[in-house]
Amino acid sequence: MCRSFFTETRLYMTDTSLTIDTILRPELTHCRVSGSSKKRILEFIAGQVGKHYPELSEAQTFNNLVARERLGSTGIGQGIAIPHCRLDDCKQVIGSLVTLDQGVAFDAIDNQPVDILFALIVPKEATSEHLELLSQLAEKFNERSFCDQLRQCTDGESLYRRMIEQT
Repeated sequence: MCRSFFTETRLYMTDTSLTIDTILRPELTHCRVSGSSKKRILEFIAGQVGKHYPELSEAQTFNNLVARERLGSTGIGQGIAIPHCRLDDCKQVIGSLVTLDQGVAFDAIDNQPVDILFALIVPKEATSEHLELLSQLAEKFNERSFCDQLRQCTDGESLYRRMIEQT
């Protein structure tokens, strides 16, 4: 993979090979977060994205994540959700991995509470690249042993390493 398209671990849309390890930053990887509802978790994610990408509006990120959830839950089952949205001012694909201290209702397809979320924030003009990322994530999270390993992590650093090592 050509590293000339990367700054730190942020991927710019000039590269066509999006992978999990190129869009996830340690600062956006959080372990055992407390959250009482889907809304609170999405607010947390939007807040963290806004903190590390100040050019992006926290409110717009949150509103777009909620709007996408209204179209249908991004809870894919077995305690996993992949919330995602497009943003006008977003220039690169951004990933955020969050595990929860307790599962929350997320209207998942299996009606089970969600305790692992991988959020994707993508540029408004993003094409099929982000769909490939969604596919990669769904495939990875379909491995029960991998999800169990993520759930056993006790801090953001170990969670980040586990996610990157497995990609």
